[in-house]
Amino acid sequence: MSAQNAILSETDLHAYVDGALAEERRGEVESFLTSHPQEEARVRAYREQNRLLHAAFDPVLAEPVPDRWQVPARQRQFPARRIAAGLACVIAGAVLGWFLRDMINSKSAREVDFARQAALAHAVYTPEVRHPVEVTAEQEEHLVRWLSKRLGGELKVPHLIDLGYELVGGRLLPGDPGPVAQFMYQEASGKRLTLYVKTDPSSERETAFRYSQQGKVAVFYWLDRRLSYALSGELPKDDLLRLASAIYDRLNP
Repeated sequence: MSAQNAILSETDLHAYVDGALAEERRGEVESFLTSHPQEEARVRAYREQNRLLHAAFDPVLAEPVPDRWQVPARQRQFPARRIAAGLACVIAGAVLGWFLRDMINSKSAREVDFARQAALAHAVYTPEVRHPVEVTAEQEEHLVRWLSKRLGGELKVPHLIDLGYELVGGRLLPGDPGPVAQFMYQEASGKRLTLYVKTDPSSERETAFRYSQQGKVAVFYWLDRRLSYALSGELPKDDLLRLASAIYDRLNP
């Protein structure tokens, strides 16, 4: 990053996405993004994330309060003792939840976040016409060797020609906590799939498929030895499951 752009921070990028920057500052950020395509891709991902979140949760905000949660007027006055007891229960529950939350939710949160990241990467790169991938399928051997080295694990690229999808190529993406590989496939009509792969240091070897719907993007994700996979596409659940099962079988002949 040049000295001119060194003062730009993650906070600036998020504020830019949210429309919270002053006109002058917004111009500086836009100038920075013009010369930094990777950061521009991150901004597109942030915007797509906001769109998916609004699509998923805005309808909930407009829903009426269910009748069962409405409190009749005659029950709105509670004796002080009942109020105190209720507060004590709430506080005790909150304290207990605070100590147990990581143990209970850490695994599921990681899984959901992985699926969400895969869906966002799919939404950002599949519309690209000229640069959907960094390395094309014509250089498949180099692509696999490069991404395997960066991820620190031996990668394989399943071929799906018999299922109607041809390999377009792949790219390296930033992930949490390390780099991620994305392979892209395309059928004759132009519909695209992406296979999102990262190394997983977890000692758990559960391989069951899990499903997530992120806006229009459906995701099946699973763990296979030391790698986590997520297959994303704008397909019906059953069709995507059929493709995910075929990929799993071809990775484990």
